[in-house]
Amino acid sequence: MRYTLLLFLFALFLNCEDKQTKRKNTLETPQTKTEKKQTQKDTDTIGKRPFPKLNSRSAMDFFLKYNEEHKENKVRIFTDFGNIDILLFNETRFHRSNFIFLTKQKYYDGTQFYRVVPNFIIQGGNGDDKITPKKRAYIGKYLLPADTKRGFKHDRGVVSMPSSEIDNPHKLASPYEFFIVQQKGGAYHLDGDYTIFGKVINGMDVVDKIADVDTDDGEWPMQNVYIRKVEIIE
Repeated sequence: MRYTLLLFLFALFLNCEDKQTKRKNTLETPQTKTEKKQTQKDTDTIGKRPFPKLNSRSAMDFFLKYNEEHKENKVRIFTDFGNIDILLFNETRFHRSNFIFLTKQKYYDGTQFYRVVPNFIIQGGNGDDKITPKKRAYIGKYLLPADTKRGFKHDRGVVSMPSSEIDNPHKLASPYEFFIVQQKGGAYHLDGDYTIFGKVINGMDVVDKIADVDTDDGEWPMQNVYIRKVEIIE
């Protein structure tokens, strides 16, 4: 009887040990839990982004592929002064694709013509709000190479891309901004330095109205000139 009782207690002890071992083997360390949460977070983030965050290394390949799939080349800029229709040149494919891409991301909506120089240019695509830098941070920080040998001149009405404000001897283009030549007779001293990637096909009277607004010493309009939205029309 005693022998049977001892066998029963020994078997019960082994069973408890086995359950304890299984519990230990299935417990996750805090590090493992953290890693799993981070992996899930990364997966969710990748799934939600419709495009990768861009940088100067990845932008060229991205827009090369984007150019093959997105052939639109006419946009309309809505302002309180009227609308401006622009034809984007297929010859400057990276810059055309970039503008179409940013338009589809609604980047320009709510930005401003923030620099106005009468009888020279109006420059848009930036602003003094908190939303614009957030949009840029989400899309990415990148520059585009100059493409100035397509035979285009800085005639009145052309759309060109300014170079970045950073130390930039090759005048790489700032992709979020653009300027329209308003100068009567053109601004040909800009040729060779800035990439022309489109032209105004309707609404130069609106460009002239914007160029006539009062500005401060920094060439910023005294009353903000908003780009209410930009839409693709063709």
